[in-house]
Amino acid sequence: MTNTTVDTPLAALLTNKRRVSALKALGVLTVADALTYYPFRVTDPVPVRALAEARFGEKMACAVDVRALRVTPMNARRGYRLEVLVDDAPTAASRAMQLRTAALVFFSHRKSYVDWMASRLRAGLQLVISGDPSTFNDRLQFTHPDILTVAPAEPPAAEPQLAFGEPAVQPQPQPRLRYDVDSVAQGLARATRPRPVYHANSRISSEHIHETIDQVLRLLAGEDPFAASPVTADSAQFGEQFALGEAARARLAEQIPDVLPEPVRTVKHLMHRAQAFCAIHEPQSVADFKRAIETMRYEEAFVCQCALLMARGRAATSNAYACADVQLRDGYIERLPFALTNGQREVIDAIGTDMGRAHPMQRLLQGEVGSGKTVVAVAAMLQAVGSGHQAVLVAPTQVLAEQHFHSISESVGGRVPVHLLTGGMKLAARRKVLAVAASGEPCIVVATHAAFSKSFQAPNLALAVIDEQHRFGVEQREALRAKSERDPHLLVMTATPIPRTAAMTWFGDLDISWLTELPGGRKPIRTFVIPEADAHMMADMFWHIRRRIDAGERAYIICPRIEPSDAEDGGAGEPDAPGLLSDAALGDTGEPRPPLHAVVEIAQRLRSLPQFNGVRLCTLTGRDDDATKAQVMADFESGETPVMVATTVVEVGVDVPQASCITIFDADRYGLSQLHQLRGRVGRGGTDSWAFLVSRAEPGTVAQERLEVIAGSLDGAEIASRDLELRGAGDVLGDAQSGGKSSLKLLRVVQDARMIADARASAQELLAHDPDLAGHVQLAGAVLDFTRGNEQYLTSN
Repeated sequence: MTNTTVDTPLAALLTNKRRVSALKALGVLTVADALTYYPFRVTDPVPVRALAEARFGEKMACAVDVRALRVTPMNARRGYRLEVLVDDAPTAASRAMQLRTAALVFFSHRKSYVDWMASRLRAGLQLVISGDPSTFNDRLQFTHPDILTVAPAEPPAAEPQLAFGEPAVQPQPQPRLRYDVDSVAQGLARATRPRPVYHANSRISSEHIHETIDQVLRLLAGEDPFAASPVTADSAQFGEQFALGEAARARLAEQIPDVLPEPVRTVKHLMHRAQAFCAIHEPQSVADFKRAIETMRYEEAFVCQCALLMARGRAATSNAYACADVQLRDGYIERLPFALTNGQREVIDAIGTDMGRAHPMQRLLQGEVGSGKTVVAVAAMLQAVGSGHQAVLVAPTQVLAEQHFHSISESVGGRVPVHLLTGGMKLAARRKVLAVAASGEPCIVVATHAAFSKSFQAPNLALAVIDEQHRFGVEQREALRAKSERDPHLLVMTATPIPRTAAMTWFGDLDISWLTELPGGRKPIRTFVIPEADAHMMADMFWHIRRRIDAGERAYIICPRIEPSDAEDGGAGEPDAPGLLSDAALGDTGEPRPPLHAVVEIAQRLRSLPQFNGVRLCTLTGRDDDATKAQVMADFESGETPVMVATTVVEVGVDVPQASCITIFDADRYGLSQLHQLRGRVGRGGTDSWAFLVSRAEPGTVAQERLEVIAGSLDGAEIASRDLELRGAGDVLGDAQSGGKSSLKLLRVVQDARMIADARASAQELLAHDPDLAGHVQLAGAVLDFTRGNEQYLTSN
């Protein structure tokens, strides 16, 4: 047997390649991935009943005797049928019920499966079954029940002698490990305990996911996953379901070592990590399952806080350029055509004080959409340049980077060199900007992800501004620190609504500033939910948009897909758009949903409507090249094409002051925070503005409730908190939503605020005595994995 570790790929362990492929689609590639693919709930314990007590539609468990079995081909379709006739003598007697019979039926198009199932059974064998009773031809029946074979108390009697004293040909003795359990009582205990339920898809069921994880745990323990092992009295610690002996349990604990320090685990009354995984994937009771989940949740909180505190500690001991000259900054503020808000002034002063020190500033600037974060960022960059150093602003998209470049160049009026660096630039222009940065000349560089490339070096870099932090990971933040001879000051900006508890969780290594006051002249955006089935309201909405266009304004029409054929991709949006919410997150009842709207489809539809006669439309998606995007934006801003049909590529930072209307199709499929971001694309020019959320959500559903939240509030923090509450634990930080692979799978930033604070206090105490975790090797490894694995700190949808 190969030596299995948590890093072993499942492809090396499983012979069923279809299952390997299906698990890969769920992001489960290794043993560690399988162990941390947590069930989202457990079933209620299954009651033990006699066959006479069967209730249709309610699962039950029962001990039965096999009377007969037969395998027959199915005439109506290809395949085979195994029918096992059983009676409930063992259970009926104990419950004082009348003896009844039932049929256990198994179907398969593969005869090998039916033959294998039949080989496990024979007349006279005792079974423990668990399943849903039904009737067929007036006979009680269980279709594909779970079965456990019970070892006979005595070996089968010998066959009779043939004539002349020659013994009959004796069958080969069946091995002890052929039976699943030793007794009926043990079988019923296993059959009635709670079962984990996993998020599955059309390619793999929850049961098969559970079966795979069960095999993985057995392999880690050095056991044969396809055979039962003798039960020992003390095996309950790691789950009696695995029947692990002392050596196997010790091996499992060795293969899955504890991450939490022993004193922390003891004080918090938490399980050993190996014990927790067993209790999660094969719980003996609901209480055990909850305790195990709580253990892993606390581990995530502890690792997260250790990583953030260590990052903060490293920054506090490093050197940065002290930027004390504020003359250039103050001149820029005086020339602004508007007055700063009190919040902007306070944040600029706080940043100025931090940058005047010789240790790197690390600050998160959280601000509402349109609260003026860019002005704060420009002021900080001018303080760096005025002090003789360089500054870089990193934007998540090409469109946003170009907008920042043009707006900053215009606002500084040629007093400071401003350069644009993107991946789509021509080589000569790119080399010129790289040469300027490498020379150390004081300047501002506006860049996309190109700033993280090895070719970008800025030895005189004093300030790095990262716009929209949720698009960048901690490793990329660290990469910027390596660009300069000293650690640059760091200013992280985000308009994504983040509750304060979430900010403390994810940005615990940063000081946090909040901009809540909108600049003067901004009018609140009026938001309406439009049922798509209401043709009258849809027509009125389009006529309203036409009137605003005739008044010289602009309108966005947002769709989740680029083309209708993209609906076949299994739920993902376009490559540069965050994923849409799953049906489970929306609280759907399982009814099939209509196809999502696409840019191409809606653009054609709008051109055919009388409301848009004579109006030119443009489209913008993530598949467009850089030149096309620039031309489309220019035409939209100039009014040549006043209606833009786009995907969520316009979500972040696109600033067109004339835009007053935004219509979002399939709005019920977006997260509230993302809707809030999209809504912020309008109302930036001081005019009245409107947001229309076109939805096919049914009244009374969670999806409809979510839209009412966004329609009734403009407070980003309130919206974010409601978003987290409505989406629940599994969808706040789930990798299926974000497209990233976050190592936080259980921690809930709102509900677990107290746990996070407790973990932070414990982590501070530990790091005070062991700042490098030299005495806690497993924890140090987990912290490193956390730092590398969280490519996206937050999901914006």
